[in-house]
Amino acid sequence: MSITEVTGRIAQIEARLAQLAPATTSAATGSFRTTLDGALATAAPTAAPYAAGSTTGTPGTTPAAADGARVVAEAEKYLGIPYVWGGTDPDRGLDCSGLVQLVYKNLGVDLPRVSRDQATAGQPVASMDQAQPGDLLAFNSPVSHIGIYIGDGKMIHAPRPGAQVRVEDVYDTPTAIRRVIPADGLAGTSAPGAADARPVAGVPYADLFNRAAATHGVDATLLAAIAKQESGYRADAVSSAGAQGLMQLMPATARGLGVSNSFDPAQAVDGAARLMSDLLGRFGRTDLALAAYNAGPGAVLRYDGVPPYRETQNYVRSVMSLAGAA
Repeated sequence: MSITEVTGRIAQIEARLAQLAPATTSAATGSFRTTLDGALATAAPTAAPYAAGSTTGTPGTTPAAADGARVVAEAEKYLGIPYVWGGTDPDRGLDCSGLVQLVYKNLGVDLPRVSRDQATAGQPVASMDQAQPGDLLAFNSPVSHIGIYIGDGKMIHAPRPGAQVRVEDVYDTPTAIRRVIPADGLAGTSAPGAADARPVAGVPYADLFNRAAATHGVDATLLAAIAKQESGYRADAVSSAGAQGLMQLMPATARGLGVSNSFDPAQAVDGAARLMSDLLGRFGRTDLALAAYNAGPGAVLRYDGVPPYRETQNYVRSVMSLAGAA
């Protein structure tokens, strides 16, 4: 059994123990997982800027798929936030139902505060075979845990004390699956990455971001967020690790993308968009593409998800937040 499989199995066992007896098991399981994560992080290379950037996944063309993608993108902003029982403030921590309520509130949908009530909201979905991204997955009877389905058998949730908001496999058959996206869709504009995503305006190099977005299918607001996060829109920026230019491409990465001069904004933006398009096709999800852009695809493959590097986890959350505010 691989390290990825071992850690995934540990997460499943811990989640079940925390739900059955949170008062007596959470501290012990949290300590064990923290120790294991620390050992793995020590054994693995530390994160270094592979590049710097993000984009969102490629949602379907139907309104329902676009709305589901919006829910997932909103939930991904809170990856890495610590679990706090009763938490509703991301600056302090979130519990499982606090995360669900906050994500949907940000998208204009009011949900009850606790998981057992959230598990009766919206419309029922018959089985996991019919579940769609954005659906709520409730567990146990009576319901004591809830998460947001993101597709491919995975969910975003705040699992237990001592853990953080994370992406994990759906570890058990849900006792309830609820579709709470309104029948007429979510209010407002589509999330970054949707087919009708807005061109970026009012930022440096906006024309380059829009041109690269049209060429490579990477949302312009996200390309702009990359540049803001990584270089502050400085075309002459150089990091301590050697990343260069507006998009902070590492020299070897730039060469592989056909970028002969990372300090040329037009080349840098086009190269970064090409790279993100490739990573999205490879990993299929926003958070994984972000993590691979920051820490390298190898790190994402090694941990079968966003690596446990504080820099990378903060990076994923920060760029998604910047893109959502654009």
